[in-house]
Amino acid sequence: MGVVDPACWTPYRGQPKVDGATDPAAHRAAATPGGTVPTSRTTCLVAPDKFKGSLDATGVAQALRAGLQDVRPELDVGCRPMADGGDGTLAVLTAAGFERIPVTVDGPTGCTVQTSYAARDTTAVVELANTCGLSRLPDNVPAPLDASSYGLGQVVAAAVRNGCRELVIGLGGSASTDGGAGLLQALGARLLDGDQREVRRGGRWLADVSSVDLDPARELLQGVSVTVAADVDNPLLGARGAAATYGPQKGADPAQVHHLEHALTRWATVVEQSTGTRLASSPSAGAAGGVGFAALALGASVRSGIELLLELTDFAPALATARLVITGEGQLDRQSLAGKAPVGVAAAARSAGVPVVAVAGQSTLDAAELAAAGFAGVYLLTSVEPDVHRCQSNAAELLTEIGRRIARDHLTG
Repeated sequence: MGVVDPACWTPYRGQPKVDGATDPAAHRAAATPGGTVPTSRTTCLVAPDKFKGSLDATGVAQALRAGLQDVRPELDVGCRPMADGGDGTLAVLTAAGFERIPVTVDGPTGCTVQTSYAARDTTAVVELANTCGLSRLPDNVPAPLDASSYGLGQVVAAAVRNGCRELVIGLGGSASTDGGAGLLQALGARLLDGDQREVRRGGRWLADVSSVDLDPARELLQGVSVTVAADVDNPLLGARGAAATYGPQKGADPAQVHHLEHALTRWATVVEQSTGTRLASSPSAGAAGGVGFAALALGASVRSGIELLLELTDFAPALATARLVITGEGQLDRQSLAGKAPVGVAAAARSAGVPVVAVAGQSTLDAAELAAAGFAGVYLLTSVEPDVHRCQSNAAELLTEIGRRIARDHLTG
């Protein structure tokens, strides 16, 4: 798939199509409802997510800026690296002016890890992936039955004890399927088996839970607003639940998925008896192996991760001077449409009347899907270098070339 004709991709035109050529004049005439790109907008706003396995979001933005300014040296390019609450969120917020506060916690299997949370005034943002996510597994060995979200709770507790009163928990990239039990245990909740002994960490042991006391955790969070940033709406249980949908991605075989489903069912029953509220079927209860469920049990609200990041990084004011927005991620696919960063950026740009183009390594979306998401065009690394492995190893160089092409197609004349 090559470059998509921007004139055909504008949401104000007819059916989109894929074409190897680009018509800048047609784009300028079709990029806004009024038919022209406002000449007062001189800034190009670059707001990509990471290209996983190649470059972080900052690296992607810098490479694109280099290409843009090769063609237009005078161009004012604003770099706004973006994330959706998963891995990379802390880096994005640090670039936006948040302070990193270091914390030492238990990783997914109990080994000590050095992590941090991002703080600004009384707001704290915790990234699960950086605390007890897949990337924190020792030697990258999966532990589908024994991995825990305990370290996430330790970071949350540290932020609250340091005076934070608005807490955002970014879900994504979790190594565990423990229903968020570890999070609750680290916050002081007591999980007991039939012999009134503390239940061990990990999804394996949830089948033994007989009672749960959430009061210590609620006491710790008194006066603290908790928001969960999630980009999936899966329930805790069933065919779309945490175990069935995401367990295999964390190394669980069919027998282990069955065990986890049974354990989570028991866990949900005990927690719902304690809270008096049915939560297992709630949207996002299955996020991050069920951490969403535990957060809901503590009264947390759930929001789109990208929407929250756009607010926290003050993205809307930057759009006021933008002539064009460039976003992207390593691969555009159906998951992208479910609330990933590029689609969120495109929605914000579209609302502001600013055309937006996407950059990706590859795309499995067709022209109609990309147009419906609000992209005026899409540029793929594979259109420059067909070899996927070379795309990954030479991503910066290829993105710089893509930046040049975007500048010629959209920002000259």
